[in-house]
Amino acid sequence: MYKSKTIAVVVPAYNEEKQIQLVLDHMPDYVDRIVIVNDCSTDKTEEVVLNYIQQSDKHPLPENNQKIKESVYSQADLIVQKLNEEEINYFPPSKVINSDEKINRIILINNLVNTGVGGAIARGYKWCKDHHIDCTAVMAGDGQMDPSELIDIITPVVEDEVDYVKGNRLKHPTASLIVPRSRFFGNATLSILTKIASGYWHISDTQTGFTAISKSALNQIKIYQIYKRYGMPNDLLVRLNMASCTLKEVGIKPVYNVGEQSKMRPVRVIPSISWLLFRSFFRRLWVKYLFRDFHPLFLLYNLSFLLLISFIPALIYMIPKIIRPGETVSVSVMFISAFLLITGLQSLFFAMWMDIGDNQKLYKY
Repeated sequence: MYKSKTIAVVVPAYNEEKQIQLVLDHMPDYVDRIVIVNDCSTDKTEEVVLNYIQQSDKHPLPENNQKIKESVYSQADLIVQKLNEEEINYFPPSKVINSDEKINRIILINNLVNTGVGGAIARGYKWCKDHHIDCTAVMAGDGQMDPSELIDIITPVVEDEVDYVKGNRLKHPTASLIVPRSRFFGNATLSILTKIASGYWHISDTQTGFTAISKSALNQIKIYQIYKRYGMPNDLLVRLNMASCTLKEVGIKPVYNVGEQSKMRPVRVIPSISWLLFRSFFRRLWVKYLFRDFHPLFLLYNLSFLLLISFIPALIYMIPKIIRPGETVSVSVMFISAFLLITGLQSLFFAMWMDIGDNQKLYKY
């Protein structure tokens, strides 16, 4: 425990038989549970983790009986409790290998089908949510995250300062020297798109997986709906923003060349995540600013899209006439086109300005 709060670390692992030992060996003592989610690995990842479980000491969790008692006022709470119990049915099939989860510090969950890193993390979140863990961190199974920095990641959550903490490698002075160029470019591109889609306009390192989340935040989102592949950090940010969860970034060092083998290919990942963010932006816009709490920026965003889309046919009509000698564009067409473009851009910039202002309170420095 840390400051009287239970701490768990979810470790998604796919074919990490060589690297998972590094993660387990350096995990700090204050971590109550290390939840390894073996995402249908084809190597000896499961065997390595099982050996650690057999050698580890007993580590019981504090009793936390949160069963709701029936009363005339508890109907809503009982429904939430039942939904939480049934939530596991929405996850891909998996199996908890431990014979006694109450005393084993290392928990091994085998996904029976490969879900991707996002699906593995979500399954680990579910275990922590069911066991009422106060603060749940995520560390990759490839050893790219320094366990000594975990204390900085979890502290803002443990102290109830924020709901979610992300590590930020770009704050480190060696980021441009250590991070591979393809990763640096991919991260920068996706970070810009994620700012717009998520509403966390001041976040800068969206792709790092070194994070911590509070118990209350896990209970505010449907974790089984989190994107199951490499776009998981981006999708989760959108869902947290829609739930009005607060966020903070903590500087961490970039760690590479520790024997890891990257399974991510930026050329393949960027287009799919970009499409995910495009859809997520509109989901956030409609859910947060129309259905839950109406905001003028909803009208401004949609007005800007309508005007700018309407400008495209006018532009297509004008270009050939401008290029061809002897042809001219009428004043009325020019006026309408200019009106659509200028008014559309103004509406878009005003909407973004209002979006930034409305979400400013959610980002903590």
